[in-house]
Amino acid sequence: MMNEIKWNDRFNIGIDTIDKAHKKLFSIVEKLIALNEDSDKQQHACREGIKYFKSYTIKHFEEEEAYMRSINYSDYAMHKSLHDNMQSKTLPALERELDEQNYSVEAMQHFLGICVGWLNGHILTEDRAITGRVSNKWVHSPSEDEIVSLEKAILQSFQSLFHINLELISKHYSGEDFSSGSALCYRLNYISQNKEKLQVFVVYEERMVLGMLGDLLGKPVKKADKTVIYAVKILSQQFMDCIGRHFSLIGRYRLEKNDMLTFEQLLRTFEKEYPPYSMLFSAKGKGYFSLCIRT
Repeated sequence: MMNEIKWNDRFNIGIDTIDKAHKKLFSIVEKLIALNEDSDKQQHACREGIKYFKSYTIKHFEEEEAYMRSINYSDYAMHKSLHDNMQSKTLPALERELDEQNYSVEAMQHFLGICVGWLNGHILTEDRAITGRVSNKWVHSPSEDEIVSLEKAILQSFQSLFHINLELISKHYSGEDFSSGSALCYRLNYISQNKEKLQVFVVYEERMVLGMLGDLLGKPVKKADKTVIYAVKILSQQFMDCIGRHFSLIGRYRLEKNDMLTFEQLLRTFEKEYPPYSMLFSAKGKGYFSLCIRT
């Protein structure tokens, strides 16, 4: 992870005040990574460092939003919603996990992994789009009612099928690596009667899968072998069938194909634009889960 957060010139967007703030955020996260690897300093220092990271991030968002307003940036509303989501959903949820797990190394890895991924992706796409260097990758934005409806369907279906309560971490998931180990990624291709296509990506942190199947089988499951991978593939289909009963968009399609992806292959599907429905959830200490829908 350390190599991923090193600053280099490709992160410069050409606006001096914003570039300086981004360098500062990178520096803070780099120090947090080093502290998390030092067991003598880890807990107290990380607690204080995260408070500083959060306060500086909020300050930076305010300054960046002021700049966008000053130039009448056309995608200001979408960009601000990404900031608001990070500030009001992602950071508080990650902080709760840290508190609940007493700032464990694993909880810190989740926090840092998501923040590193978010910073990389947000600067290279959304922030560079401010200057016209690239296009905004959040091309299609569903209504808030649709997002709320899908969130409820996911929460209900996950609890019903797996007996696990989820918490929404982000309603604008953009491919951040949330897994402290490995992840299992599935792509479900659907088609409607009118031959319209829809893709669904479901991504599980491996430790969530092992715990989930262990609970279902009543015995420990220690590794994600071929049996586990296939079982989760079928469970994912059942999960989406359950969502389809609550969320009408899915209910209009039938499954055509279900295959497995690597996490790198998943990220490549995000290269041109992000799926309009793209959510990240936490199972509160049991692992992370993401669901993305591309229409």
